[in-house]
Amino acid sequence: MPQLISVDVENLRKNVAGSVFSPEDPGYDDARRMWNGQYDRRPAVVVQPVTAADVSSAITFAREHDLEISVRGGAHSTGGLCVIDGSVHINLSLMNSVTVDPRTRRCRVGGGALLGDRDTATQEHGLAAPAGIVGHTGVGGLTLGGGMGWLTRKHGLSIDNLISAEVVTADGRIRTASPEKEPDLFWAIRGGGGNFGVVTSFEFQLHPVGPIVQFGLFFWPLEQVTDVLRLTREVVATLAPELNVMIAGVNAPPAPFVPAEHQGRPGIMLLVTGFGPEAEHAELVDRIRRERPPLVEMVTPIPYAQLQQMFDEANAWGLLAYDKAIYVKELSDDVIAVVADQLPRKSSPHSAMFFFRLDGAYSEVGDDATAFSGGRTPRFTVFLLAVADNHEAYRADRDWVRGFWDALLPLGMGKGSYVNGETEFPEDRVRASYGEAKYERLARIKAAYDPDNVFRHNGNIKPAPQPPRQRSATG
Repeated sequence: MPQLISVDVENLRKNVAGSVFSPEDPGYDDARRMWNGQYDRRPAVVVQPVTAADVSSAITFAREHDLEISVRGGAHSTGGLCVIDGSVHINLSLMNSVTVDPRTRRCRVGGGALLGDRDTATQEHGLAAPAGIVGHTGVGGLTLGGGMGWLTRKHGLSIDNLISAEVVTADGRIRTASPEKEPDLFWAIRGGGGNFGVVTSFEFQLHPVGPIVQFGLFFWPLEQVTDVLRLTREVVATLAPELNVMIAGVNAPPAPFVPAEHQGRPGIMLLVTGFGPEAEHAELVDRIRRERPPLVEMVTPIPYAQLQQMFDEANAWGLLAYDKAIYVKELSDDVIAVVADQLPRKSSPHSAMFFFRLDGAYSEVGDDATAFSGGRTPRFTVFLLAVADNHEAYRADRDWVRGFWDALLPLGMGKGSYVNGETEFPEDRVRASYGEAKYERLARIKAAYDPDNVFRHNGNIKPAPQPPRQRSATG
């Protein structure tokens, strides 16, 4: 790695309106910190931009000094790829503005904004866009991989609601990607991850949501996993568009509504949210109570913003984390048997399993309309997360996640998975996730916008080989 000298960094500072930190500067350690406490990486220099021009200057500086580039939005990369040793680290956290136009139901969001930032701003107008379920996740990383959560059945993925984006590409150019401008780039960033540049702002379509939604939480002990999943299978088959369910293999939370003797107990949870008529939600709640009485329950109207922050504390900064994901077509008896066998094997109370239901608006978008790493037929995404506060428990549950994934693989929809649910990115898994045709298209677009693979610390798509240049007839 080339040695940076003070004059180099001073020249960079002159070209950046935001902040620039060398390792000896106050603020450097905070600026390089990431969510996953497993990693402690030291970039050569940290740039906290406030404009797209700052990002362009950081990229140009890195390339001139032959330094790698790492990019942080919300810093939630379970693989720690948002911060790389010896890199020019672009920390977008100061670019966190959210501007809402309630008349057009659109919002513009800075590349460093968190989901909580966007939810707070849009809910002032009773609006929202599909997102994940942890408020301190970055909008950028979540969106570039796809973005799924409570609103996906009703309004699709985050990328299905992306109207345009401002992208700084590897050549330092600031571009607008939309259906009309740079359409190939726009297609690629909707699911292709951070392979094509640094997105400094997003424009989203919003939808009326909340501010109050209907919520139900039901918890059963591990002994009832099979019965609960069979009931869920029946519920999903006739689920109204205004409802969504999430399956969570977790420990009962230390919450006031959980009796003390059950707090921390491992089991399975069914979360039911209603975005429409209260009667639809109440009917489903009554069915669950009647057919499979829970050990613990909480049923109440809650603010949508609170729903979006429900798992924030369980995913607190500094915990050690590892994850894998897989698609399954349905809750078949075989899938249920694997869950019943594997779920009790986790050891950390922080580790978890989630099933997200994907259908409805999700399935109304064509497979090839975006670069999303998954088909659009109805399915579940299974997230397997090892989360612990010490290395011994982390290693044990990392092995649990891998074994669980291996057991589901013969029952899954191929070897590919949702790229936002992965810690590791071997090339064969990345290819399998996108499929050969989509991967090859992404590789061609990568070659056009990042032929040197500058943005490679991600679920990397390697640029397609370029044909050799032809010599002129005059030599």
